[in-house]
Amino acid sequence: MEKIPMTRAGHAALDEELKQLKSVERPAVIKAIAEAREHGDLSENAEYHAAREKQSFIEGRVKELEAVLSRAEIIDTSRLSGAVKFGATVKMVDEDTDEEKTYQIVGEHEADIERGLLNIRSPLARALIGKEEGDSIEVRTPGGEKNYEILSIRYL
Repeated sequence: MEKIPMTRAGHAALDEELKQLKSVERPAVIKAIAEAREHGDLSENAEYHAAREKQSFIEGRVKELEAVLSRAEIIDTSRLSGAVKFGATVKMVDEDTDEEKTYQIVGEHEADIERGLLNIRSPLARALIGKEEGDSIEVRTPGGEKNYEILSIRYL
């Protein structure tokens, strides 16, 4: 099976989500199903159907998280340096607008662009890999071509 690269923080967050689902969410939905059953006719019981749907989602997410965590390869980013690679925190400037952005390149299961966590498989991350401070990159985005200059590369 293919290993899934992940930062230590990303692994911890997914592990915490799994614990939350198993110890809090799963028992709560089981209780909700039991309570809904007590109301009688299940065919017309909206609470029962909603609880069963939520249970299905929780079980699916638990299986997904267990599979991801079992194949996780935690990359110790504090030991890395040099050109941009997995785990790098890259500060760059849009050469057209002078807007500065900072992203950390992470695995796809921990990516969250709103929090500055960039999926390693994204076009921007792929363009950044192997580049050095001061390099310019060109990225094709849905909004057209974007040009960025790399200001700094850090490994936390």
